[in-house]
Amino acid sequence: MRKAPRQQRSRVTVDVIVEAATRVLARRGWARFTTNEIAAVAGVSVGSLYQYFPNKLAIAEAIRQRHLDEVLVALSSAGDDNEAVSLDQRVTRFADGVIAAHSVDEALHRVLLDEVPLVARSSYAEFEAEYQRRYRALIAASANTNGGAGDDETAARVLSSAVEGVVHAAAHRGDLGLPALRSELVRLILAYLRDRQQAA
Repeated sequence: MRKAPRQQRSRVTVDVIVEAATRVLARRGWARFTTNEIAAVAGVSVGSLYQYFPNKLAIAEAIRQRHLDEVLVALSSAGDDNEAVSLDQRVTRFADGVIAAHSVDEALHRVLLDEVPLVARSSYAEFEAEYQRRYRALIAASANTNGGAGDDETAARVLSSAVEGVVHAAAHRGDLGLPALRSELVRLILAYLRDRQQAA
């Protein structure tokens, strides 16, 4: 973002631009995603748009950041780390959260995954750290293990990669809303966690 919005009116303008851009990106795809159309849909001048965003990639990054924030909020629906719920309940909530975060706009999700170029991965370090913390919390909540933090760290990365693979492939196919997909995702997560318990 070129200029951080300080006043309420500026924040509203940025929100309007990002919301309009989200609709345009989902509908038109990356190749036909233009700042002129975004400005027209948002009801602002192109000059106003360029006050906050230097180019269309910066706008796409703002859209992606909102999506990542939604993912973290959805994952928090698995419950507090100290909440007394069964492993099945915790995993079901977790899977529901992941699916919900990726179901908001499946067309947009496909464009973000398949078309929009990624900026430097370092810009996602904060998200990645918190995202992996949520998976480590799920693993810790399921554990009767004596494994060290390194084991949980590796397990979190393996589990998150497996879940991402399932969810991203389903989003690409438009299958995220299928009850069978949800059931199989819950089974996959539970099988992995229970296998770790037995191996401890």
